[in-house]
Amino acid sequence: MIRSHSPVAALAAFAVLLPLAPVGAQSTARADVLIRGGTVIDGTGSAARVADVAITGDRITFVGDARRGGVQAVREIDARGLIVAPGFIDPHTHTYGDLESDRVERRTNAPYLMQGVTTVVAGSDGGGPVDVADHFARWERQGIGTNAALFVGFGTVRGKVLGMSSAAPNVDQLTVMKAMVGKGVDEGALGLSTGLYYAPQSYATTEEVIALAREAAIRGGVYDSHMRDESSYTIGLMGSIRETLRIGKEAAIPVHIAHIKALGVDVWGQSDSVIALVNRARKDGQEVTADQYPYTASGTAVGASLLPRWAEAGGRDSLRARITNPEFRDRLVAEMQNNLRRRGGAKSLLITGGRDRALVGKTLEDIAKARNADPILTALEIIMNGDAGVASFNMNEDDITRFMREPWVFTGSDGSDGHPRKYGTYPRKIREYVMGKHVITLEQMVQRSSREVARALGMGQRGTLEPGYMADVIVFDTAKVAERATYEQPERLAEGMQYVMVNGKLAVSEGKLTGVLAGRPVRRTKP
Repeated sequence: MIRSHSPVAALAAFAVLLPLAPVGAQSTARADVLIRGGTVIDGTGSAARVADVAITGDRITFVGDARRGGVQAVREIDARGLIVAPGFIDPHTHTYGDLESDRVERRTNAPYLMQGVTTVVAGSDGGGPVDVADHFARWERQGIGTNAALFVGFGTVRGKVLGMSSAAPNVDQLTVMKAMVGKGVDEGALGLSTGLYYAPQSYATTEEVIALAREAAIRGGVYDSHMRDESSYTIGLMGSIRETLRIGKEAAIPVHIAHIKALGVDVWGQSDSVIALVNRARKDGQEVTADQYPYTASGTAVGASLLPRWAEAGGRDSLRARITNPEFRDRLVAEMQNNLRRRGGAKSLLITGGRDRALVGKTLEDIAKARNADPILTALEIIMNGDAGVASFNMNEDDITRFMREPWVFTGSDGSDGHPRKYGTYPRKIREYVMGKHVITLEQMVQRSSREVARALGMGQRGTLEPGYMADVIVFDTAKVAERATYEQPERLAEGMQYVMVNGKLAVSEGKLTGVLAGRPVRRTKP
């Protein structure tokens, strides 16, 4: 419930808690908003406590007992019985298209606001832009609903210089690529992001990646990676962890592993080995973190799931030629069969999007049976007709919970259209893994979804309820917070967030979106 106070208070609403000290009276401080009586989880990992939180302008200006501190405000929010926490920071999203949209309803970023996410990181998997400043200017001009940061994308950089070629860059080309990375980080990107699983990034050697990562490193950036292999496709899960750690060490750059997982039956149970390797590196002084979404299904495309990367070299036309060429056909089908086995079979691939909407909601097995065709030939037909998005059910709960318990594993949605994680990651983690299975505490969940993300990625004064920090604040009911999105209906907004403040403005009030576009570009904070 929100209460409005007198016009006298409104005159001081935009000052930073100026003390008023009449003789014989307790000094008084004025704020714009006072969140009273909530159970505060401040993001530091400290135990929850009952406290008041005051906000003036875009900053938190008081945390404590407002009555004892003499703090008053223009508006009050009664948070008794509710959790008050820093807004969640999602380190891995696919919101770039939403933020860039001409449609205000997309730029509002409602799927994230309703989860309590106040800051998103875009440009993941190597897909971020090079002209970072131009995109930040566009966001400021048009308005966005959440704060947003960017990575420079290795895929974008390599594509601009080499296209879809599998060739290595020559000295001059590498120099151009390095300059692109440097420019993007200089303009405020968090660092360099790669998607080494995907063509054409998969054609790059480790040494090529190290050379570009150094450009981000000398500017204080981070190396973020969808690793070369999370399964057993090429160098394997453990080989990819070793490669990622090597890149970080030789480039002298902090490493962040995107959506850490053990993908597919061949690597189930290897989470313990991954954790041991990362913990050893951290003990040796290397900065290593990761993010994770709380679902057993990943989200990708039919082609990305099943095609070997060599088949994609040269782009779509080259792929089509190989599919129809008898010289390559048998080898291609055989490798796709093995990739389908890794994924758990045709029943594990659920179509979530694509040109042919009649396929959505059906598994590859369903479609193949309906066509009385082989699943691989069915997959090739889908790919030839423009491909389709899939939810790929290829992880197990034991690995998910092992990773989740590690203090260096943060929450991240990897949110993309057609998968419920874009709409439900954070409520699901609270409901299923905190309140239900007790894998981690709520204090740990908040810490690893706010403060730790901000610190690892260089986001400055965000992610903590502390005076002086940006006023990204959420108020929610643990008894009501829940995801509503499903694989069948992936675009249902979450519930349970009563208030969401972005830079001191209410983006969600009493459980409903206000339509305010209070988000800002988040530039890398120099170390």
